[in-house]
Amino acid sequence: QVHLVESGGGLVQAGGSLRLSCVQSGRTLDSGIMGWFRVVPGKEREFVAAVNRPFGGTAYSDSVKGRFTISTDNAKSTVILQMSSLKPEDTAAYYCAAASGWQLSTSPDYYAYWGQGTQVTVSS
Repeated sequence: QVHLVESGGGLVQAGGSLRLSCVQSGRTLDSGIMGWFRVVPGKEREFVAAVNRPFGGTAYSDSVKGRFTISTDNAKSTVILQMSSLKPEDTAAYYCAAASGWQLSTSPDYYAYWGQGTQVTVSS
């Protein structure tokens, strides 16, 4: 079983920064694709960013490109989402996800493993 645990959410003013972490434990996945998604009540799950841990490739949604950065630690067991220049529309529950495939994907259906989520609230 693959376990993902997010942390780092909270309340921040517009223009501020937050750093989300996702620690993977349990069974080691053969692949290294991990992503972040966010959910706002009443809306579909939205892709935020993804990283290919072995090869370093990344992908971002247009809404966060240039403001958010996804990265991994040296051990490749933690994925970081550094969020800057936050806007009220970034308010959502943020979920970490892991996939068994080898390609970056923006589709939540591609990811088989999910964390419990962490809330990010940006005040205006």
